[in-house]
Amino acid sequence: MNRQLIEGKDFYYDEHGYVVFTEAYHISKGYCCGHGCRHCPFDYESVPEPKRSELLTQKQKATEPKA
Repeated sequence: MNRQLIEGKDFYYDEHGYVVFTEAYHISKGYCCGHGCRHCPFDYESVPEPKRSELLTQKQKATEPKA
């Protein structure tokens, strides 16, 4: 992917100043890189265990409705 990234569409800066890639960026990339990215739309398929299971559990907890 040789294109210029657009802030707000492809990435943003979190509260600590880290660059965070968006889900849209990952979808345009087309695959899971295996780094456990915050917005991975591929269910962390390339992340090795046990980290993958931990990330999937965190993702599930974050999307559960609050009581």
